[in-house]
Amino acid sequence: MTTVGILAGGGSLPPVVAEAARQGGREVVVIAFEGHAEPGWVAGYRHDWVRLGAVGRTLALLHRHGCDEVCMIGKVGRPSLAAVALDRRALAMLARLGAMDAGDDRLLRLIVAELEREGFRVVGADVLAASLLAPLGPLAGPAPDAAALADIARGVAVARALGEADVGQAVVVQAHLVLGVEAVEGTDALLARCHDLKRQGPGGVLVKGRKRGQERRVDLPTIGPATVDNAAAAGLRGIAVEAGHTLVAEADQLARRAERHGLFVVGVEPFA
Repeated sequence: MTTVGILAGGGSLPPVVAEAARQGGREVVVIAFEGHAEPGWVAGYRHDWVRLGAVGRTLALLHRHGCDEVCMIGKVGRPSLAAVALDRRALAMLARLGAMDAGDDRLLRLIVAELEREGFRVVGADVLAASLLAPLGPLAGPAPDAAALADIARGVAVARALGEADVGQAVVVQAHLVLGVEAVEGTDALLARCHDLKRQGPGGVLVKGRKRGQERRVDLPTIGPATVDNAAAAGLRGIAVEAGHTLVAEADQLARRAERHGLFVVGVEPFA
């Protein structure tokens, strides 16, 4: 039987992915990041806890548990390297690979390369739980009108440019004006910023998708119920995500909240 090690951060996706992997016939081991993963669900699996930066211990645990595959899933943010107690293995990896000031996608590629160098096969959450991927077409709420579709098209064009520069995965557009783009702060903080930037008239649209050439096994764009709540609080009227390349957490709850807010959620054609 294949054994997959789930490197688990916070949020609702890690337990869903772990259970999907188990239902799919894999043995599941959870390596949970301290201060990020939720203890409640982790206790249901063979598991260990590690701190961010403890690369040597993480690799040793994956080997000890006999893992064939590794899946990285969940929120950990991106703290500054100065704020993380890096162990010797982490420091050696960063120095060897020249990643001290790497952008998000490059850093993730280096982590994947290190895991593969150790003999693990890195798999994406979509491989273990394909049902989490956003389909093409409406997911929830009313259909976007012509003005909203124009904002979505503008957002997709801007998101492509952001991805080329390895900046972020999301943009907010209203009446063809770019209200904000996602950087290191993440989508929720982007939406909070846009609350005070909205213009008069119909609300804007959040557009989210992968970066061009992104390492999809470890950093697929994700939305969930909180994204809908935050978009509504920012005065937006809809969310558009890249179909087939965006994970949707708690889809039923997301749909209920979208209906409550009168906000549309739609999957659009791939960005690239």
